[in-house]
Parts: sequence; structure tokens; C-alpha cells
Amino acid sequence: MPKKTKMTLKEIKELLQAEVIIGIDSLDLEIEFAGGSDLMSDVLAFGKPGILLLTGLSNAQSVRTANIIDAKAIVYVRGKKPDKMGIELAREKGIPLLSTKYMMYTTCGLLFSHGLPGVSGLSLKKR
Repeated sequence: MPKKTKMTLKEIKELLQAEVIIGIDSLDLEIEFAGGSDLMSDVLAFGKPGILLLTGLSNAQSVRTANIIDAKAIVYVRGKKPDKMGIELAREKGIPLLSTKYMMYTTCGLLFSHGLPGVSGLSLKKR
């Protein structure tokens, strides 16, 4: 298992060959862990503050959910990009949005193999 490490959003952007949709001025944010799901009910159940949310759900609901759990940023997988409402909401809430061409499995694997841990049952804290 890789040693726990932090990554900046800039390092994540480069690793995932991601496009910054909004939040270019937030690339120095430190990310401590990530989690991926297209089911926002799972994100609400298992996400925790500070998470980097990986999802293919590209509507405003992903941004609303990220805001509720206090996610640091969202990376859309499979080349997805949020709709206009999602972009405006993310801008309003200060949530950086990125998009990568990689599939969810590959995105998670790349981040994990470079030392970024995922959210697991053992690391969950009651909110």
C-alpha cells in the first residue's frame, strides 16, 4: 500500500491530464484523500470534509452534494463536464472543477498509485 501523502490540485491536474473548468487560482489546494462515485447517495453516506470527489455525474447535483460534504474539489471522469448550472453553482460555492478523459477506475488507480489515499470505512468519521 502506498505511503499516505498529500497532493496539490496542480499535481492531480498534471497526473490526470485534466482540464481546469473553474478554479485555476485554486491549484495550490492540498488534497489528502479522494473518493469516487456516480451515486450521490453514496457520496453523502461515505464522503467526508476535504475529499476530492471523482464522479461522472455531470449535473448540478454533483456540485450540491460536494458542497454538502465540504469537498475541496471535483474531478469529472470520462471526459464529462458539468452543465452551466453546475458551473455557476461551483463558482458561487468556490469549488474547483476539473475534467479528465480517464475512466473512473483508471483515475482512482492513478491517484492511489501516486500515494493519495481513498476514503475507506476505517477512515470515516461521524459528522
